[in-house]
Amino acid sequence: MPPASTGASTLTVAASTQSSSVTTDTAGRLEPGRPGYRRMSFALFAAGVATFALLYSTQALLPAVSASFGATAGQASWTVSAATGALALCVLPMSALSERFGRRQMMTASLVIAVTVGLFVPFAPSLGSLIALRAVQGAALAGLPASAMAYLAEEVRPKALVAAIGLFVAGNSIGGMSGRILTGWVAQLWGWRAAVGAVGVLALACAVVFHLMIPRARSFTPGTLNPKALARTVGSHLANPLLRRLYAIGALFMTVFGAVYTVIGYRLVEAPFNLPQGIVGSIFLVYLVGTVSSAAAGRLVARLGRRGALYLAVSTTAAGLLLSLADRLAAVLLGLVLITAGFFAGHAVASSSVSRTATTGRAQASALYQSAYYLGSSAGGTLGAVAFHAGGWAGTVALGLLAVLGVVSVTLYGTRAARVERLRLAPGQN
Repeated sequence: MPPASTGASTLTVAASTQSSSVTTDTAGRLEPGRPGYRRMSFALFAAGVATFALLYSTQALLPAVSASFGATAGQASWTVSAATGALALCVLPMSALSERFGRRQMMTASLVIAVTVGLFVPFAPSLGSLIALRAVQGAALAGLPASAMAYLAEEVRPKALVAAIGLFVAGNSIGGMSGRILTGWVAQLWGWRAAVGAVGVLALACAVVFHLMIPRARSFTPGTLNPKALARTVGSHLANPLLRRLYAIGALFMTVFGAVYTVIGYRLVEAPFNLPQGIVGSIFLVYLVGTVSSAAAGRLVARLGRRGALYLAVSTTAAGLLLSLADRLAAVLLGLVLITAGFFAGHAVASSSVSRTATTGRAQASALYQSAYYLGSSAGGTLGAVAFHAGGWAGTVALGLLAVLGVVSVTLYGTRAARVERLRLAPGQN
């Protein structure tokens, strides 16, 4: 991969005819040890917890949702896929609004609306209405991920950016884990409706923490909305080969993760495991591994380079998929550990690379990554359920391995393209 921008350059507002300039002076930016960095990290960690807890609140409950509405695994999976799909479709326009109204304001509004909808989800009278509410919730959450990435790119010193984004991604993993564990045990005692209500209360607490802790933006200048400028900026990002590869990698990684964690509950409640709902929810404790691997992404990149870190992540994910085929609970759990570690490491490396590579329109660059990422989640959840229905867990694993092969192919292509570019430039450097 070519070197990413290491400084704050003029940020072209994708939704404006003007430029939203960001000072090139990074002296006042946040970094470990400076005032405000810890508050910022804690606030975005809380936002990450709320985002993943809400977005995937029904995933561990799919067997119970299926039983409640008499639905198949594929039909129930839409309670997850509708949320992630709506987020994917709305994240780009929401990022444009963040260029006008500010990252902090957009993140706050997203959390408020998503939490409010979350408090109505437990009262959905039918599967269709539940899916509709989840779609609205996903659309509301769309304002948070890309705005958070752009906020970090603007407010944090470049050398600390990978670590700061890793902490935000770690919040995602904690949110995914705590939400699923909470829903599993609450559902076992009081049913799935009480479980999603409990997630709404958890997200409300996180939203309050975020609002109280997030520092004021210092390096952001608002622009005015202009769809033509937005289209130009999006077009320039899509024309960048490196960004296209990063978007594809994010989508493929998330296809694996979405498929595995949408279907795993169905596998574990059936023979030969026959686990109760509370234990199935507790399986998501393996998300702690994701917290560690995403936070360590910066060190992996420093030691192995970006492509090396991606090769390690994808190898770990593939090994986990193969190991999970065994009909022993210990092997399945170890497989989930490896899949989770590989996914979160790969996601942290790819998403931070997007933020560092885009020298203009960072919010839109991050939004496109988030769109690809959550489209991968939506596709993985639905296709994983279909594959499970057709071929059992082996069918879901086959889908995951196909996506892993895609990540390898894209990364190998990037390695070859970088080598060709170095050879092309070599004569001029001598």
